[in-house]
Amino acid sequence: MKYAYGVTSALLLGGAALSLITGIPAGAQVAQNEQASATALVPRPGAPASFADLTQQLQPAVVNIAVRQRVEIKGPQAVGPFGALLPGGGAQSKLAEGVGSGFIISADGYIVTNNHVISLDREGQADEVTVRLSDGRQFKAQIVGRDTESDLAVLKIDAPAPLPFVKFGESAKARAGDWIIAIGNPFGLGGTVTSGIISSVSRNTGTGAYDRYIQTDASINSGNSGGPMFDMNGNVIGINNWIVAPAGGNIGIGFAIPSDTARPIVERLKNGQAIERGYLGISIQPMSDEIADSLGLPHDRGELVRLVQPNQPAANAGVRVGDIVLKVNNVPVTPDRTLSAIVSDIAPGTRIPLEVLRGGKTTTLYAVVAKRPSQQELARSLTPEAKPDPFAGPQGQGEGRAEAALGLRMLTVDSDIAAQLGVPGSTRGVVIAGVNPASDAANRGLQRRDIVVSANMTEIRSVEDLDKVVGAAKSAGRPTVTLQIMRPGQQGLVYIPVRIG
Repeated sequence: MKYAYGVTSALLLGGAALSLITGIPAGAQVAQNEQASATALVPRPGAPASFADLTQQLQPAVVNIAVRQRVEIKGPQAVGPFGALLPGGGAQSKLAEGVGSGFIISADGYIVTNNHVISLDREGQADEVTVRLSDGRQFKAQIVGRDTESDLAVLKIDAPAPLPFVKFGESAKARAGDWIIAIGNPFGLGGTVTSGIISSVSRNTGTGAYDRYIQTDASINSGNSGGPMFDMNGNVIGINNWIVAPAGGNIGIGFAIPSDTARPIVERLKNGQAIERGYLGISIQPMSDEIADSLGLPHDRGELVRLVQPNQPAANAGVRVGDIVLKVNNVPVTPDRTLSAIVSDIAPGTRIPLEVLRGGKTTTLYAVVAKRPSQQELARSLTPEAKPDPFAGPQGQGEGRAEAALGLRMLTVDSDIAAQLGVPGSTRGVVIAGVNPASDAANRGLQRRDIVVSANMTEIRSVEDLDKVVGAAKSAGRPTVTLQIMRPGQQGLVYIPVRIG
């Protein structure tokens, strides 16, 4: 499950899923020394009279996919007298089955679908994949390649004669309001056609590097995953991928992987090539309106660096925690074009400029992009090492300007307090010794033992330093102060806007 906008959204395993495949504009074709391109239906004001001609030509290239996979399920272990664990508990093996959709992209039987269609436990892959054509024929499929990050997979079937196929279009040419149709296998029904319009051509859902989707109101349900989204010229401009489903079914908010994102990935998978993505070795946080206001910056521009991995490209380039990255390789960083998405598309080994804002001044750094590690390797590198947290220091005294405005009690960090916190003795800042539960600071997640190391991008070495920053913010009429928080036992910093007005 994914979560977006506060409601549950579901991958369309056994259901609709939009994949990342890009391609050349073309309709469904039959490869037998003829090029039968799909008849273009030119939209007129209002709904087209019918999608029947287009559907008739495209449907033979859309397939149903059934998978069987043995997955391990961790069950509770039986407990005997005095808490002894009894044999027979723990992990158990179960045969899982699922259905999805896909489409043929070549006459010799290459098929595109979603990775989650052929990987029921999101880690392994199906033991058996069966593809069913629109004419009822069934074939065992080979998994040619799969990519978990983009959620794409390529299959291959061997048929006795050339197969009908479709080609990719250019999703960059799609516009909000364009008509589209989706063909797939919702709820295992097979060969189902739905229509709608493009709701958004570049929807950022915050789900990772590949977080730009085509949003549609066409009915997409469980089982449509991996199926094609067609434009009115018969081009595949998206791969149905997931839906927002607070009630478990379609409510008119579905997402497809744009073809321009998918095409290069599919080509590499088809050719047996590894998928390599760029990597800088930083963890970032989007700029909120409040943080931008507190720093006097434009909205929707740049991302904050909360963690820099040592001995990685960003660290070697001089990027620091607290920097705001404005451009990567001369491409502005925005909510629609995130740092992760830009870097992922850059070939490892490429030297790129990074425009960062530091201490109110813009500077350009240069980094050599590395190869992105696997998800498992990234998870291990970003997991903070557990440390004891013995801090139980004295409660702060006094009511300075910052303390009164923020609802915090604070102490200047010295070597003795640093030792209690389990941080290096050279650490400077102010430690929160108490939080007013009714304050905005409490609502924003500030806690005792948090260390404030900067405020509004100004280094904080004492409570008096923080008083000055808060006073300056009030004088400038700014409603918030952005605090950089370091938490003992956790890597990186947390940015928390705190209202002072």
